[in-house]
Amino acid sequence: MSERPLTLFNSYTRELETFAPLDPKNVRIYSCGPTVYNYAHLGNLRAYLFVDTLRRALMWKGYGLTHVMNITDVGHLTDDADDGEDKMERAAEREKKTVWDIAAHYTQAFERDLGRLNVPDPSVWCRATDHIQEMIDFARDIEAGGYTYALDDGLYFDTAKVPDYGHLGRLDLEGLEAGARVEGPGGKRHPSDFAVWRRSPGDKQRLMEWHSPWGVGAPGWHLECSVMSIKYLGRRFDIHTGGIDHRQVHHCNEIAQNQAYTRSGETGARMWMHNEFLVVREQKMAKSAGGFLTLQTVVDRGIHPLAYRLFALTASYRSQLEFSWEALAGARAQLRRLLLRIAELKAKAGEAEWMTTVAEAKFSRGAALDYLREAVEGPLSEAGRTWVDKLDAAVSDDLATPRALADLGELVETKALPPEERLRLVATYDLVLGLNLLHLEAKDLALKPAGATITEAEIAAAIEKRTAARQAKDFATSDALRDELLAQGVALMDGKEGTTWEWAPLVEAEVG
Repeated sequence: MSERPLTLFNSYTRELETFAPLDPKNVRIYSCGPTVYNYAHLGNLRAYLFVDTLRRALMWKGYGLTHVMNITDVGHLTDDADDGEDKMERAAEREKKTVWDIAAHYTQAFERDLGRLNVPDPSVWCRATDHIQEMIDFARDIEAGGYTYALDDGLYFDTAKVPDYGHLGRLDLEGLEAGARVEGPGGKRHPSDFAVWRRSPGDKQRLMEWHSPWGVGAPGWHLECSVMSIKYLGRRFDIHTGGIDHRQVHHCNEIAQNQAYTRSGETGARMWMHNEFLVVREQKMAKSAGGFLTLQTVVDRGIHPLAYRLFALTASYRSQLEFSWEALAGARAQLRRLLLRIAELKAKAGEAEWMTTVAEAKFSRGAALDYLREAVEGPLSEAGRTWVDKLDAAVSDDLATPRALADLGELVETKALPPEERLRLVATYDLVLGLNLLHLEAKDLALKPAGATITEAEIAAAIEKRTAARQAKDFATSDALRDELLAQGVALMDGKEGTTWEWAPLVEAEVG
């Protein structure tokens, strides 16, 4: 592999920077995890595909990793800017369950989605409710430093007390102040001030509340990430990731708390990285819009989860990605073509010891990737090494996955390399892309759509009728029968041995 540097986009400076970890042997990353009050929608999951690509790229470059991800099970209000109800409590009331049952159910669902997308666990999962005392201690510390003030409903952070508040989000604080003079400050000293601790209302008991120096209540949403990132990664670590929606409020508030706690202006992470929205007809995908799309929605349409992973890789993480069922079906078709070519290469190359190693290994962190990389790279020709260099160039250029995918498509088609070497290179690319290319087969993509009601006997009868039409050269009827079956989730393949079929996605013109 070349020694070219890894360049990444730092949201804090709004510049591409050469990445240099604080510890040359180990990169420390914190990722904002989900608020577990509902299923993750496809836009949420894009954030975790991004961070997995980042992890794989760092390991590709030879770094060890400590990756921490939180689970928000308290404190996140329905408005990210400190208004509304707690999302967890609203979900408990909606589903008539305890808030603890809500958290457990949706945490398990989120972890299941990550597994289906071939996203490994972080080094550390940490839950907000497991760190309440540490949050109280943190809040007392910044209160002692003069960074907070009390109101009737809790403890608030005074954003005027930290230097350059809102720099990450490029916030217009003067505009916020001008708006506040018109609308009224609501008790806060500045409109950008935020809750560190929320006191429970005197006439109502919250479903989740704890005793604190500021009264019985619950932590503010922003507090948990400051506390847990510092606990597990230290006051200064390498990278903090999250969706672009966190850049304007949540992460600005995290940075302010970190600066107050360290008394040194430390922002926490040296580099802040954000992925863009998944959009539907020029609007971001959000649960608040209703009818949001989950990974199970994709599976119910008959589309394999890894087709969504490939779809996400077709765009830079810093670009908005427009969702449509047609585009997702196109990604499935692209993945199917790759798998068919790989199957041909396997048939020509035969079994090899390194393939067994890859088949038996499960992607994990650090040493496991080094082990797999050594297994798949093996002895390569000079021409083969150019393909590795192409992958490294794409990875090094701010995670340019669209370029890596395009190179992979050319690689499986080239005749300039023998099949076994091409397979090694495919496996090498997959260390970064994570599409499970040597394990998955084209037939695995043929999922029965949940909306497909046609029976196998009805399919067989339709194929028999179509075969008769083809023999009679009645191609209009033949084509109509093929299209009718496809509309019911059945794809036909005509070959020398006759017509076969498999389940195919049910794709509509509209997303809803």
